[in-house]
Amino acid sequence: MPIVLGFDVYGTLVDPFGMELQLEALFGNRGSAMCALWRQKQLEYSFRRGLMRCYDDFDVCTQQALLFATKTFKVELSDAAQRQLLTGYLNLPVFPDVARALETLKASGCTLLAFSNGVESSLRTLLGKAGVLSHFEAVVSVDDLKTFKPNPDVYAYLVSRGGHSSEDTWLVSANPFDVIGAKSAHLKGAWVRRSPEAVFDPWEFEPDIVVADLMGLATGLRISH
Repeated sequence: MPIVLGFDVYGTLVDPFGMELQLEALFGNRGSAMCALWRQKQLEYSFRRGLMRCYDDFDVCTQQALLFATKTFKVELSDAAQRQLLTGYLNLPVFPDVARALETLKASGCTLLAFSNGVESSLRTLLGKAGVLSHFEAVVSVDDLKTFKPNPDVYAYLVSRGGHSSEDTWLVSANPFDVIGAKSAHLKGAWVRRSPEAVFDPWEFEPDIVVADLMGLATGLRISH
């Protein structure tokens, strides 16, 4: 049974596409495509800043990605609307399986850590509003290192914060790049394949287990519930 489970937050615990309704309310039928582009550029900006060693935190990446999406779709975004949308990012919905799965995994004796590109204060607000913050022993943010996933340093940091070896530390993520990063740093990796259409990158690294949701993780790790 695993000792430490480090859970990615955006896309794994909470749904970034929960912003679609707010975007559709502002911009009509362009909202869905804008939401997808916002998420794409948010991740891209974190990758680029990590490689460039030109760090600014994930909240900044999120804001700049939103501005890129509005410019791409040629829509006007007032300061008030921008604040509304960025505040909405602190109220993203958790996936339906999350609360029960975290309860099961914690009750089994696993150490649960939230592990994210996000800023710790933002993560605590987000997970607190979602009602799941209390399940985690710690919130581990890459902001402490001033870089982003998948830099191997951040996975070593997760291991150190968990207090066990890399062989006893699992990265749990719906983002293949994150699982690959963890595996390349010698952690165990669980891929949460939330969409049956999702494809894992055909690299030399593969997840140790693949599950459709977090309750599947409890089952896959042979944890009773």
